[in-house]
Amino acid sequence: MLHSRQVGCYHRSLFTTIAIATTTTLTTTTRVLPFAAGFRSPVPSVSALHTSASSASMSSSSAMIPLDALAADLAEGAENLFAETPLIRSQPLSALVGKPVYLKLDAMQASGSFKDRGMAHLCATFQKEGTTELISSSGGNAGLAVATVGGRLGLDVSVIVPETTKPLVIAKLESLGAKVTIHGVNWNAADGLARERVDAKPGGAAKYVSPYDNPLLWTGHSTLVDEIANQLEAEAEDGQLSPPGAIVVSVGGGGLLCGVLEGCARRKLSSTAVIASETDGASCFKQSWEAEDGKPVTLAGIDSVATSLGATSCTPIALERARSHDGGFDATTCTDREAVDACVRFARDHRMLVEPACGAALAVAYSERLREKYLVGVDGPIVIEVCGGSGVDIDLMQAWKNEFLSS
Repeated sequence: MLHSRQVGCYHRSLFTTIAIATTTTLTTTTRVLPFAAGFRSPVPSVSALHTSASSASMSSSSAMIPLDALAADLAEGAENLFAETPLIRSQPLSALVGKPVYLKLDAMQASGSFKDRGMAHLCATFQKEGTTELISSSGGNAGLAVATVGGRLGLDVSVIVPETTKPLVIAKLESLGAKVTIHGVNWNAADGLARERVDAKPGGAAKYVSPYDNPLLWTGHSTLVDEIANQLEAEAEDGQLSPPGAIVVSVGGGGLLCGVLEGCARRKLSSTAVIASETDGASCFKQSWEAEDGKPVTLAGIDSVATSLGATSCTPIALERARSHDGGFDATTCTDREAVDACVRFARDHRMLVEPACGAALAVAYSERLREKYLVGVDGPIVIEVCGGSGVDIDLMQAWKNEFLSS
């Protein structure tokens, strides 16, 4: 009979822990993540990197290091504010891609998206510092996450949302006890008011909560890589650890991407490529990635059904970390049609509803065009982060299907 133990928020088999301990050399080497420092040489693309990945993946340097000592260092109690989500092997997508495809189901977080992870670490840290009120600016998943997590901590939560926010999201925010203010034609206007309100509060009792641009959020988001490493370890049938060949994520402002790259660096996943995908009409990251000066590009506006990717610019740290990632990196875009098609097919295959923002990552597998370009050359299992999204229901999905897939 196998026994298991709980370490932090990660559930591991004692049997596999013992087996790994006999074959793994421990190291205390710390890798420093890039912040304002200069970039390294440009990182190779996924397709170029994986031409020789078969032999490289067998080396000790490319193996996963499934040690709890390498897990994210979270604020006390933060691990109880988000869920360890399932990692499932998708039979439909594995057959479509021709290699193992796993789905990290962060759509099952309490707020409906991966953002609970970062908000758990950030809100718990702020509370420890004496914060009693959180003020955020988000008409989407970040606002729902801070309302969910902040509410559980007993903190007052105010969320400033733009006029474009779906009534569905406003109703959810209010049901979670958040004070909702509708202000401005876009997120930038709502964000300005949120910052003004924080500045007007005396004594620092209120803290501004960014939807994506805070290192505390990134560290919280990085826990999904810890879970992926441990869950793939448990999946290994022969005791040989198989690191992901690629992790596919949606990207907007870059918070999730920063977390995934931080987790890959900490877990020493040096042979794991990262592929970031967004829609054409919200492509601030890809345009920044390809910019000659290497600096973030600011979009004039968002022209996409994937409104949750609605940052007009990305954090520069996402660009720095992507350029410094050892495992190879690619940035791509999909059409709104491809994103919606991926959402519809995912619902049929796996009986779950996700937003088109999440569909941008799923489209890398569901779209033949993107699949052939980015996944054919990947060596090892592919993990798609199903980041979720609360701005979806059956009626919205049908409306998107009618608009984008009817012809």
